[in-house]
Amino acid sequence: MNQTYTKTQKLTIGAICIALYIVVMFCTQSFAFGQYQIRIATALYGLSYFFPFLVVPFGIANVVSNLFMGGLGPIDAIGGFIMGILTSGTIALGRRCGFGSWIVAVAVTLLPGLGVPVWLSYILKIPYLVLAASLLVGQFISGIAGMMLINAMEKADITNLVFKTGKSRE
Repeated sequence: MNQTYTKTQKLTIGAICIALYIVVMFCTQSFAFGQYQIRIATALYGLSYFFPFLVVPFGIANVVSNLFMGGLGPIDAIGGFIMGILTSGTIALGRRCGFGSWIVAVAVTLLPGLGVPVWLSYILKIPYLVLAASLLVGQFISGIAGMMLINAMEKADITNLVFKTGKSRE
């Protein structure tokens, strides 16, 4: 059974997720921007599996974190926005197409792991393959964490507990 949410509920969930993403990035920035970018915050993209309206908020969250914590300028911020939307959008679309929670691990690992090095190799003057290899390692950890988050939420039936006032649609 799917839930429908009011605009206020969507804005509230979106704002909370942006704030949570930024707080997690702030707390983990010591290793989120290193050689092996273990960006635990990208595990939160998995929430788009249940809440597809979070696609744009996760893009915004990525822009904010890249601008204030990344230090690589507007190219990285714009790239992060696009990557946030592509990754969380792929997760939302994957759920709609009937894919299991594994789509979270695949999307969070491969899209940022292979996409982010496109512009980082230009900015940092490091070969694409070197960056992709190190980013894939970090994103794999985040992808597994995101999939585990979704599995735990499914098991606990969190989406039905979040808003009991949501109207069901069949």
